[in-house]
Amino acid sequence: MLDVPVESTYVWIGLTIVGIALMGMALRVPTAPPPDATAVARTVDSVASSPYEASGRHPLDADAVRVGSERVGLRNDAGTAHAAFAYDTVVPVLGNDSLASVLRGRPPAAVFEDEAALAAALADAQTHEPRWQPAPERLLVRRAVWGDINATLVGA
Repeated sequence: MLDVPVESTYVWIGLTIVGIALMGMALRVPTAPPPDATAVARTVDSVASSPYEASGRHPLDADAVRVGSERVGLRNDAGTAHAAFAYDTVVPVLGNDSLASVLRGRPPAAVFEDEAALAAALADAQTHEPRWQPAPERLLVRRAVWGDINATLVGA
């Protein structure tokens, strides 16, 4: 009369397995939100929409960044986020030292021989396929104007 039914042992084992599985799923939930790519795109758009030369900085809370001419992507342990730019004059600065120096504040006339050289560098930069790269502490944005050339440079 005091024996435990065989079925109850299997029920307890099943409940233990389900409890362990639920706890494992709860521990896998990210503790932080994914990075905010929309805020980065708003910073780029605010600089791009300025009627004058302008610059901006946006701190990044991501491990990796991918900047293209149409959108930005941010990635960290919590996930990946993307946002599109509202303006089509965005030029990602990746591996071009001349454009990088303009991005950091040098006048385009001090870096390039003429407007045609700047236009060629901008066209070349826009042809590169965006790729993930380690994210800097902050993203730099600068609207550069020289004659008829108007571009928004984005990079580190």
